[in-house]
Amino acid sequence: MSVKPAAEPYAVKVPAPLPLTDRAVACADGRPDAEALFAHLFGDAREAFWLDAGVDPRSGWSLIGTGVVETDPVAVRSIDLSAPAEASRIPFLGGWVGWLPYEHGAAASGAPVAESEAAPTWIAVTRAVAVDHATGDLHALAAAADIDSWVAAVREAVAAPHPAPAPPATGARTAAARHGVVEYTALVEECRSAIQRGDAYQLCLTTRFTAARPDDPFTVYRRLRAATPAHHGGYLRTGDQHVLSASPEQFLATGGGRASTSPIKGTRPRGVTPELDARLAEELRTDVKERAENVMIVDLMRNDLSHIGVPGTVEVERLWDVETYPAVHQLVSTVSVRLRDGVTFGDLCDAAFPAGSMTGAPKLSAMTILHRLERAPRGIYSGCFGHVGLDGRVDLAMVIRTIVVDAHGAYVGAGGGITWLSRPDAEAAEVATKARAPLAALGATLPQPWRELLPVS
Repeated sequence: MSVKPAAEPYAVKVPAPLPLTDRAVACADGRPDAEALFAHLFGDAREAFWLDAGVDPRSGWSLIGTGVVETDPVAVRSIDLSAPAEASRIPFLGGWVGWLPYEHGAAASGAPVAESEAAPTWIAVTRAVAVDHATGDLHALAAAADIDSWVAAVREAVAAPHPAPAPPATGARTAAARHGVVEYTALVEECRSAIQRGDAYQLCLTTRFTAARPDDPFTVYRRLRAATPAHHGGYLRTGDQHVLSASPEQFLATGGGRASTSPIKGTRPRGVTPELDARLAEELRTDVKERAENVMIVDLMRNDLSHIGVPGTVEVERLWDVETYPAVHQLVSTVSVRLRDGVTFGDLCDAAFPAGSMTGAPKLSAMTILHRLERAPRGIYSGCFGHVGLDGRVDLAMVIRTIVVDAHGAYVGAGGGITWLSRPDAEAAEVATKARAPLAALGATLPQPWRELLPVS
């Protein structure tokens, strides 16, 4: 089986993206509204993106923009990451925004993959705005020859009325499940058998839920981010393809000659009372299975980053931190490395993608086993999305807690890390917890057997 090559969306080669000039834009009524800016500036654009720091954040950046689809993947892969970028508060000053599907990375690693229509997609950015949520500053970004007209358009958008909140989803259509609960729990047991044989020591088993294609994917994203805000969410659109993500996981970041990754492994639902919520968070923090699941991926990512790092510079910056989101508590760690001279974005992807948090370990053996068990493509889910800067700064999120929309429908992937200590019923319940919010944004519900696994609210 093979991954289909990316189709060229244009008959001619797209010019290389230019460095973008930065111009501050004042907001007379206070902090800029990223949602309103996207709607006014890029609502009708064929190619558009919003890398979203969350609802009413007080830190981080949101990046919103448009461009043209890149037709030369080598241009993105060849960006040098090892040289320290010139000092700039703004995290992106030209380059690409887009995504890499899971099968693209798995095939490049030598694993067998299911045939998938999903292809690496990068938008060469021509116009953008960057919102600094710590200060409330707004920056217009465009090529030098275009900056004056772009600033004028951004000023008009800032002054325009804000859109009304996204309407609630109507109806309660039942999503179709790739695997039933009984089948999924049987696959968990097969994972445990593979671990018992010594073929792997963790496997990230996933499944998919399918719903009808929404009429307005951007409205669905507005509902998703309102219900489950996250610091690495985003909405990306190229033609009929839309990625709507409430991702809490930073996969890879580079800058100043270093690279880091922050894998998430370990999940608990939120409690219905403050007391139960605190107990669930502490249970996650101390659970032997969850800590083992997390540290296995930390060790795998240490190994991945060592392939492109200066020997002796791999560091575990944090281990087993609990981060809390509207729907779940998560166990998070961070690993970093100083990059060797000449390391490119392609080198980084070859070393670390797909993310160990979405495969298991050892990585190649895990991907091979999962291909046999899942028997279908993951597509964009389990891949990554974000920006690659001309200056070598990269910020990529994991494609989790995400809706993918194409011409045929809407898809929500979900899964979890399986270890020897996994309980099949608990693993299935974790899948249901993760898939519920994205499906709700679509106006869809889990099939009844999956829905019965959710905690009583």
